[in-house]
Amino acid sequence: MTDKPRVILSALADEAAWQKTAEQQFSALAALGLQYYTLRFIDAGQGVKNVMQLTTGEITKIRHLQDEYGLNVTSIGSPLGKVKLLDVEDGTQNRFVPFKKYLKDVQQACDLAHAFETKLIRGFSFYHPKGSDPREHLAQAIDQLGQIAEVCHRSDLTYGLEVEANLVGQTGDLCAELYKQVDHPAIVLIFDGANIVTQGYNASETFEQYLAMKPGLGWLHIKDYRNPPGTQRTTHVDEEALKHFVPCDIGDSGHEMILRDFKGSIPKLEATLKRRGIPGVFFDLEPHVRGGGQFGGFSGPDGLGLALRALCKVLDYVGIDYHLRDYDDIVASRGL
Repeated sequence: MTDKPRVILSALADEAAWQKTAEQQFSALAALGLQYYTLRFIDAGQGVKNVMQLTTGEITKIRHLQDEYGLNVTSIGSPLGKVKLLDVEDGTQNRFVPFKKYLKDVQQACDLAHAFETKLIRGFSFYHPKGSDPREHLAQAIDQLGQIAEVCHRSDLTYGLEVEANLVGQTGDLCAELYKQVDHPAIVLIFDGANIVTQGYNASETFEQYLAMKPGLGWLHIKDYRNPPGTQRTTHVDEEALKHFVPCDIGDSGHEMILRDFKGSIPKLEATLKRRGIPGVFFDLEPHVRGGGQFGGFSGPDGLGLALRALCKVLDYVGIDYHLRDYDDIVASRGL
């Protein structure tokens, strides 16, 4: 037994598979020792689809396969919140969907969460018009996020709001303001160091952004980024041009400092999450080590393995325990 705080390791499964087939994803995860995964893109026999596009038959097939591989779903890796707040032309390809209509997508994500027996939905904070100040759009984002949180709450689910460039919640400070003003038990924040660093922040600045988010954190996405020398702060990131993602032990996010601080928060957060039916505090790998963009990224099975070993190394160093499969898990899967 250990008295160290413990987290549950997970990964966005499509990062591991060249063709994104369910079998490729699940084989890679099982081989790496992971028991949890976030479902985002997957080919269940009818081509690669976002989780929001899965048919009933595909859901059934995925459920059967994940049972064979001894896997559970961490969260529904939805793109909820990656649409425009306003129906204005701003030079981007982002969609606008009237919000009342968009709430049907939120309910669909809730239905998927129930189908895959997870309590968590990953989402975002909406695109403000490019070139505008995101603070000018806080009120609308807060109203819409509050309605999303209520839909999730009525389904006994929790919405995780991920910090990411170009959205209203693009920094830790802005995410913290959204969280504070939405003020709903069904919404938590998701910290992602790389999504801060890509905007030109250094390690100490990224730590400050983490501290701003800390009171509302529900889980962490683990990926990192190394900015080339001379990188300047930017208000808009060309996400398709990003190409310097790295494992979390060699990037500019300062994961060692962040996780050493977060260590003390794990026991209390774990207790809070368990009261909402969530098994623990997840660290969800999304490494992008072979590249990433607006709606996803890729690492390959080897890249995901490299990223997992890097995370374990940092966790060992700062004194955080973590769950991976062991012999007892394999014995249990054989019904012995």
